[in-house]
Amino acid sequence: MCGVFGIHGHDEAANIAYLGMHALQHRGQESAGLVAVEGNKLRQQVAMGLVSDAFNRDALAKLPGTSAIGHIRYSTAGTSELRNAQPFVFEYSGGAISIAHNGNLVNATELRAELEASGSIFQTSSDTEVIVHLMAKAREPDVLGKLNAALKRVRGAYSLCLLTNDEKMIGVRDPNGFRPLVIGRLKDSYVLSSETCSFDLIEAEFIREIEPGEIVIFEKGGMTSHRIAAPAEPPTFCVFEHVYFARPDSLVNSKSVYRARERMGQKLAQEAPIDGDVVIPVPDSGVPAAIGYSKESGIPFEMGLIRSHYVGRTFIEPQDSIRHFGVRLKLSPVRSIVDGKRVIVVDDSLVRGTTSRKIVKMLRGAGAREVHLRISAPPTTHPCFYGINTPTRSELVAASHSVEEIGRYVTCDSLAYLSHEGMMTAVGTSPNGAGFCSACFTGDYPVALGTSDLVQLRRARV
Repeated sequence: MCGVFGIHGHDEAANIAYLGMHALQHRGQESAGLVAVEGNKLRQQVAMGLVSDAFNRDALAKLPGTSAIGHIRYSTAGTSELRNAQPFVFEYSGGAISIAHNGNLVNATELRAELEASGSIFQTSSDTEVIVHLMAKAREPDVLGKLNAALKRVRGAYSLCLLTNDEKMIGVRDPNGFRPLVIGRLKDSYVLSSETCSFDLIEAEFIREIEPGEIVIFEKGGMTSHRIAAPAEPPTFCVFEHVYFARPDSLVNSKSVYRARERMGQKLAQEAPIDGDVVIPVPDSGVPAAIGYSKESGIPFEMGLIRSHYVGRTFIEPQDSIRHFGVRLKLSPVRSIVDGKRVIVVDDSLVRGTTSRKIVKMLRGAGAREVHLRISAPPTTHPCFYGINTPTRSELVAASHSVEEIGRYVTCDSLAYLSHEGMMTAVGTSPNGAGFCSACFTGDYPVALGTSDLVQLRRARV
């Protein structure tokens, strides 16, 4: 997951980057960081927690300069601690450089062992640091050459935002294009972001996406485009960006995320119709699909579950004795909507099944006569190794249980998922999913996995 943001050539670079990061907060809540450059000096501010917790007026005032990059972290490789908070800043023979990364390198473990054996000393446990060590060892004379040399060696998912001490801002997307990265324009400044929703906040104009395998450099002379010196790969954009990660008001692959999710709900109603009195979403992620299901089925849409916005995705119960209140603190049923009704609940995913089970129990406690669960994506059967912190396969309920068994576990009256073909049609591609990665649903990994990832898969065979 994670979110990256960058701005080049603006008098209030750190302030604008702060706003852009705020718009990307849904992509991670573990840490937030900013790096700005002024007078050949990179200044860094990182902290655990949310953007609003990490920065205030005084902190931003300590980050002068006309270019800055920021990072929102959702950890997949490397523990959740301050030393792994990005953007990282490193000094080497080529100067100083800062890097922010969205994605996951599948061969980082092997490369790290090789680099350590040749004398490299790592400061973090993040896979991102591998890229900088490879750059430091490269013999090419300039930053583009060093970056290209490093990227020849790595495999996996990476959307990168880099900042040098001579005020170059660089955007990179891996040859498969797993993760999003877009270019915008704010008056005379260039902007990079994981999603277009941040452009809307700062009133920047969306220009285009960085292409898979493209390196874009922003400097005083303008913007230049280059190619990663590695073989081109077929595009395999992560379909889960459409299903869950991206904010509904963003454009992904130049298409509306909201409309894609609405179409998923419509396809779900076609594939898995059921008689009911009301369609309700699991907020907020299930809302567009539930609207689509309602439109297609003709069954009224209502907000039958109310979400507390004071409890985030990373809510941690303080002690085991009140752990079972976790879902109730986040969601509350509206009795007047569900009492005595046949309720169709639409959500975007069902991973372990524990949350869905609690939601069904809550709705029955509020008087629902029947509870039918509809999931606007296929069953999640495999872990992701390209930047999503999904559980191991042994923890994915759909990896070892049939739909009927899962339905019995969550105690709903019926359970149905959207088909893989239906999902792909909804996001605007062919039913076979050409151009997308859907390995979490199919187990078909488009980039060869690293040794540690293969070990995890073998251990979890069911």
